[in-house]
Amino acid sequence: MPFISSLLGRTVADADGEPIGHLQDVIACTHGEMLHPEVVALVIKRHGGTLAIPFSDVAVLVAPAIPLHRRLHDIVAYEPHRNDLFLAQDVLDRQIIDTDGIRVVRVNDLELVQVNGHFYVANVDVGGLGLLRRMGVAKPAQRIAHLFRRELRSNVISWDDVELLPGGQPMRLRVPGDKISELHPADLAEIISDLSRVEGSRLLETLDVKTLADTLEEVEPDFQASLVQHMPDERVADVLEEMAPDEAADLLAELPEDRSQDLLELMEDEEAEDVRKLLTYAVDTAGGIMTTDYAAIHPDLTAEQAISLLRETSEDPEAIFYVYVTDQEDHLVGVFSLGELILARPDAAVAEFMEGRVVSVNLRESQDEVAQAVAKYNLRAVPVVDDEGKMHGIVTADDALDKIIPTAWKKRLPRLYH
Repeated sequence: MPFISSLLGRTVADADGEPIGHLQDVIACTHGEMLHPEVVALVIKRHGGTLAIPFSDVAVLVAPAIPLHRRLHDIVAYEPHRNDLFLAQDVLDRQIIDTDGIRVVRVNDLELVQVNGHFYVANVDVGGLGLLRRMGVAKPAQRIAHLFRRELRSNVISWDDVELLPGGQPMRLRVPGDKISELHPADLAEIISDLSRVEGSRLLETLDVKTLADTLEEVEPDFQASLVQHMPDERVADVLEEMAPDEAADLLAELPEDRSQDLLELMEDEEAEDVRKLLTYAVDTAGGIMTTDYAAIHPDLTAEQAISLLRETSEDPEAIFYVYVTDQEDHLVGVFSLGELILARPDAAVAEFMEGRVVSVNLRESQDEVAQAVAKYNLRAVPVVDDEGKMHGIVTADDALDKIIPTAWKKRLPRLYH
């Protein structure tokens, strides 16, 4: 079966054999309950512009030069409809949702199938072979792979399992809500970043509060603010409660002050208190970039007691980079990893296996100083203390290194550490 990439650029000739241009695009549309779009026209690039030719005027599609039934002057140009898909322009290189595999992929090529003289979009190629085919080097690459006794295969998805995301064309996102919620928040964030703000806001409306919070945490605060601009305050407050305190504070800092105060009033007291505390510190200090979500226990507990306490009190296991040890007045006195806790004897006191020399930063230290500490000591997170040594929060590596590494990599760091 032909791929779109193998057809694009081919010469198109009329009934007299006169070349009239080269194939620039293929137009397809869906009819009734048919899920696979049918090819309805070809877009020919000519000197001075383009010409859309009805597919009924095409004699043979898969040919070195595509012949037509009619002479050029007898052709009645095809008028595109609102729901038509320009397969090269609208679909190639676009993000799609593979609703079967629940993942976000990009279209590298499209495979057509012929049924009773009609051509339909059968499959989407999302693999490397599709890219090689687009570059015109698929056959040489396959020969080289064969020499090394390897086989390059197409990674195709049936069009039935694909949902195009709205973008330049007025298409609707038809993916069921349960499918959307199964996508990784990073995938959802990537989708939303490629949509217009109106389309992105519509997509966010379909998400539950927890998924929405996780997704917003994957984009920058200024973009977060634009996405929640028109959301009801009650929903935004619920989302802020689900977000990490530092992420919630960053979002509130991007909103108008009067709305930020209104949202804080709507939040639960405990969550609002944490966020208010973070908002009191300068944004480029350890206090301004720290989170108050961390695990801390007292040194007189045993390893077995510590595990039980962490099970009862820790809501987000991904936030536990280290377990910090504090005294009754919250002074930082030690730290240990989860691995050290698991390997310790159940009756061993925390004070026996904790590390008493703890690298920490002061609330007022600059973000650059925090980043230096994280990089120098190879830390996943660094505790933040005041002048008396009392612990107030932690700064994770991704937040500490925000000024040093490219923004595009920032949100990827936490997943490297888990």
